[in-house]
Amino acid sequence: MKTVEKTDFRDKITTVDQSGKRVWLYPKMPKGKFTNCRHVVNSILLILLFAGPFIRINEQPVLMLNILERKFIIFGQIFWPQDFYLFGLAMIVIVVFVVLFTVVYGRIFCGWICPQTIFMEGVFRRIEYWIEGDWTARKKLDKQEWNAEKVWKKGIKHLIFLLISFLISNTFLAYIIGSEELLKIITEPPTEHLSGFIAILAFTGAFYGVFAFFREQVCTNVCPYGRLQGVLLDKKSIVVAYDYKRGENRGKFRKNEDRQASLKGDCVDCSLCVSVCPTGIDIRNGTQLECINCTACIDACDSIMDNVGLAKGLIRYDSEENIAEGKSGFHWNVRSIAYTVVLIVISTLLTGLLFIRTEIDATILRTPGMMPQSHEDGRVSNLYNYKIINKTNKEMILEMESLTGVSNLVGKKQITLPAQGTAEGALFIYMDEGEMSGLSQQVVLQITEAGRPLKKVKTKFIGR
Repeated sequence: MKTVEKTDFRDKITTVDQSGKRVWLYPKMPKGKFTNCRHVVNSILLILLFAGPFIRINEQPVLMLNILERKFIIFGQIFWPQDFYLFGLAMIVIVVFVVLFTVVYGRIFCGWICPQTIFMEGVFRRIEYWIEGDWTARKKLDKQEWNAEKVWKKGIKHLIFLLISFLISNTFLAYIIGSEELLKIITEPPTEHLSGFIAILAFTGAFYGVFAFFREQVCTNVCPYGRLQGVLLDKKSIVVAYDYKRGENRGKFRKNEDRQASLKGDCVDCSLCVSVCPTGIDIRNGTQLECINCTACIDACDSIMDNVGLAKGLIRYDSEENIAEGKSGFHWNVRSIAYTVVLIVISTLLTGLLFIRTEIDATILRTPGMMPQSHEDGRVSNLYNYKIINKTNKEMILEMESLTGVSNLVGKKQITLPAQGTAEGALFIYMDEGEMSGLSQQVVLQITEAGRPLKKVKTKFIGR
């Protein structure tokens, strides 16, 4: 194996050569307990992903992010643009959560939960292993001349890749427009849903391009998360790490050899950890930009240690500090404690806002250009326009009363508010001149449903 000098180790990413040309990777199929655990996690997450658009809570999708209509449904709860502050706070919680877990546990998200890794390593790569064989067979197939075997294997592989990409694109579109609309696009002629049909084709092409050709370049060149490692990780962060104190000096294994007497460490320099890496790095060079903490190198190294009779864990989840100082276990530091406190505070605030979130949203404003009117009975009236938004999936019959003065809906006694819809209209508010404390004062209106208070709205009343 060629030794990589520290001076040029960081000069370029592993998938680009000195001339800037793409280096195509042929990772060996990993095997071991971590790989088996990841397959289980991948299967669970894939089932949840594909079933998500069809799962209903309160007759609503479990998740729908309809950006076009500015309608968002999360766990059956409908959110409108008026609830945008909740999305802002939720994004802050997610960012702090990601930062906290990266500081403490490194890039576990990338290796175990990220959709790019799940699809690439848990679906597309496994299909490639099944059709073309392990790394040496795939490399040989790519180098050989085009013949019946190569055409057949490449053709069937890319056909399956396209079909899976089509399935993924339909699923992602269902999270945007809803499963009902997606079924219409699928079952009805494309000319009746041209924009939806084009969207499916575009998504399919994008997913196929990423998983068939772009692959690990997404993690190293596109995703900003890997670039953030440099500022988020420290020596106390738990990462996939090589125990250089135990492993160096590297040397080939010889049966019945006293490795200590030969001044050799436990690393037998088999390079299997490099062969299985989906981003092509050598984990023995330390934490690197390309590492996604997929644990393939851990399983590979443990299998070799088992074969040669050495202790497992030469490559393991650990921190640089623990390896340097010969310690083990997780230790809290000031930064991880601070992030945890911030996360708890923001999460508590977000939970509280979700609980006190009202079922309706209403605005009541004085009608522009209308002057206050005086009446013979000594009262003054103002005309208002109201707009009420129903955030639920049930129809409501509402009443509106003024807690200051008297209100009177124009042309109706009650307001019919359709499910997930809006109601607009006008109303008068009357006040006795003697009750007014000035030329302008605040009035409060309460919106109720069958006597149940839903929301109080404040507006201005102008006297004469």
